[in-house]
Amino acid sequence: MNTLTRMAGALAAGALALLSLAACDEQRIRELEEDVSTEADVRARFGEPERIWPESDGGHTLEYNRQPAGHQNYMITIGPAGKMTALRQVLAPHYFEQVQPGMPQDAVRRLLGQPAKTTPYALKQETDWDWNWIDPPSRRMIFTATFGPDGRVKRSGSMEKLHDGP
Repeated sequence: MNTLTRMAGALAAGALALLSLAACDEQRIRELEEDVSTEADVRARFGEPERIWPESDGGHTLEYNRQPAGHQNYMITIGPAGKMTALRQVLAPHYFEQVQPGMPQDAVRRLLGQPAKTTPYALKQETDWDWNWIDPPSRRMIFTATFGPDGRVKRSGSMEKLHDGP
């Protein structure tokens, strides 16, 4: 088998895995209902969260990342009574608009979940965090937040992803 054939096979397998992941998430989401489903129901469908964020009302939010292979990150809020009160896919323009200059890294992570890629630029004293997302119906995009040496947002924005390489 030549290299080109292997590469084409790997790309096809990767595309199928992405489609499968997206389809699985859609099914999992359909099986959950706000104010009815419990944290145990959420964990049974989504597994262990990447991170758990405390909420001021005594509840907490479970972070489920689909980066770098996927194009979604989910924040699922469990209220103080143990029921799911919100399920949000946070990689979308109305969430990106909330990322403002001066915002600390932890607040961005709390809003958008774990990035797909982190790139430090030592000479510029900046670090880029990138998230993959889809601009419907199918435009592949990257949202980037650039942080200064103080760990605060300097700038942010989206651009179309032109290829799937590094």
